[in-house]
Amino acid sequence: MRSTDRLYEQVKAMVTAYRLRPGERINEVELARQFGVSRTPLREALNRLASEGFLSATANRGYHIRPLDPQRVLTLYEYRAVVEVGALRLAAERASTAALDELAGFAARSRDEPDDDVQAVRLLALDEEFHERLAALSGNDEFLRSIRSLNDRIRFVRWVDMQNRRSGTQGEHMEIVRHLQARDTDAAAALLRRHITRRLDQIVEVIKAGYAEIYTDNALAAHVVGQAPAPIP
Repeated sequence: MRSTDRLYEQVKAMVTAYRLRPGERINEVELARQFGVSRTPLREALNRLASEGFLSATANRGYHIRPLDPQRVLTLYEYRAVVEVGALRLAAERASTAALDELAGFAARSRDEPDDDVQAVRLLALDEEFHERLAALSGNDEFLRSIRSLNDRIRFVRWVDMQNRRSGTQGEHMEIVRHLQARDTDAAAALLRRHITRRLDQIVEVIKAGYAEIYTDNALAAHVVGQAPAPIP
């Protein structure tokens, strides 16, 4: 991986885990110092993140971390539901029985992972991977690219939401695959939509919990980013 790409990924990890707090202005001088880079490659990374919706950029005011806004999160979940259900319907047409059996095996292994604080980040990663594997069975790279981008953009909210939903989430993954194995596309699509969809009031409650997490220990940031960014060689 090129050093500029590595810098982009590291800054994105900080942003998506809210190591920098919602609404906070990015101190480019300090961040460049932490990463051991000049401001030029850092500015390139920040411009890219702003163009992808991870940051807000204002002329003469620099870059800010996007706030945890319930309405914005709702629009991302609505978009996610449409994209993932579309990918599932193509997967139902195109995926082989062997491919669906492999997805079922992955879902079963994920369900059997220990449920504790040490494994929390891995459980989130497994949840994201299930949805990406399902999208990959569509045979359409654009669906997979969109879902990966959505996973990045809602990672923190999803992390908080999963704290009370992990067992139900894994069980629903298994049920979705069972419907696909039975070639019952409509049942699989309906369950996936319910699995993803959140009401605005639910999102508001998750965001309240998210702010509490951010302003206490923020376990996701501690795991994903660590206590300090590594210098870029």
